[in-house]
Amino acid sequence: MEATSSHHGLAILFIVLTSQIALTLAYPPFLNDRNIEYIKSSCSATTYPKLCYRSLSVYASSINTSPKVLVHTALNVTLRASKETSRLMVKISRFHGLEPRVAAAMADCIEVIGDSVDELQQSLGELGHISRSNISLTMSDVQTWVSAALTDEDTCMDGFAGNNMNGYAKTMARKRIIKVAHLTSNALALINNYASTQGYYLP
Repeated sequence: MEATSSHHGLAILFIVLTSQIALTLAYPPFLNDRNIEYIKSSCSATTYPKLCYRSLSVYASSINTSPKVLVHTALNVTLRASKETSRLMVKISRFHGLEPRVAAAMADCIEVIGDSVDELQQSLGELGHISRSNISLTMSDVQTWVSAALTDEDTCMDGFAGNNMNGYAKTMARKRIIKVAHLTSNALALINNYASTQGYYLP
């Protein structure tokens, strides 16, 4: 049993490291003081400002100081993380020897994370059609979709709660889900801030 757990742990670690290396190579860091300060200031209004800054600062040159592009980028980052987490969980669920409770929680979580991905995609689609004539309704729809995605992620995390669920699979899956939920929470905070801005900024 220990050998199986070790094998699972190494396999999961390899999957995660490969994903992280790919992201680092695809989005190398850079410095742009004015844009960086804008992101830092915007992220200060979120629940997880350090994660917000880390996830968005690499896009400072494209975000510039545009609230709409900031929100769009935050949603894209969250959607990509959600898709990666979903793929990781599918791979983990295929490992032999998973505890029944972990396997059941994994299956449920894959389903609700799939719903979350759909809702984030829907919110990005809505944001892409925003204009001065429909901005109030569009932002309300985006807030609804992202809130629903966050609820799904919380449901997924609840499935892995409890001290009687241990092991590499549960630990790694829950860690990634928590990060996605935090990214979603930050995106929602930025969306709410954008929606509440008097006059609404448009590019």
